[in-house]
Amino acid sequence: MDAPSLHHAALPYRAMARNNAWANHRLLTACEGLSQAEFVAPRTGFFPSLRATLNHILVIDRFYVDAMEGGTLGPAAWADPEPCATVAALKAAQAAVDARLIAIAEALDAAGLARIVAVHRGSRVQHERMDRLLLHLFQHDIHHRGQAHAMLSGTRVAPPQLDEFYAAEEAPLRAAEFSALGWTERTVWDRSDTLPE
Repeated sequence: MDAPSLHHAALPYRAMARNNAWANHRLLTACEGLSQAEFVAPRTGFFPSLRATLNHILVIDRFYVDAMEGGTLGPAAWADPEPCATVAALKAAQAAVDARLIAIAEALDAAGLARIVAVHRGSRVQHERMDRLLLHLFQHDIHHRGQAHAMLSGTRVAPPQLDEFYAAEEAPLRAAEFSALGWTERTVWDRSDTLPE
């Protein structure tokens, strides 16, 4: 497989890692409009509040990202299921783990996607291909963000649109958010593509 093919094999995973970070940023920015009481209020979902749901995304991200980095954090990742008490703390912590996930994805090539990752689960060590583990993590986060989105719908804060990817003609609509994240359209897509900055 030539170098361009190796690069393109990882491109969807890189784009998904950034889409994941963008969606987290968009959702947590909306949650900044909530009072602390609204953030912790009981709501219907798999987890009983926005704080619990969004913290779950964070701790599971930390669990899998650590494994992808070669760590052995394991179940200690969720020893405290709600490590962030406020939206501000959660937004900063989520941005940090999102940056780690993006760095993992950016370093991937075809061989890296096939690498076997050891996932320490306490009583056993699971061995899984990197590409499958990444897809699992993206699916997990999408699922729970959807629950948080529904919870937010029951507040005075309008939930943000999260059901989109990166349609080329909609680049101006996300420009401010990309700027806040320090990205351009070219950051997300192949650097050899003729995309606008």
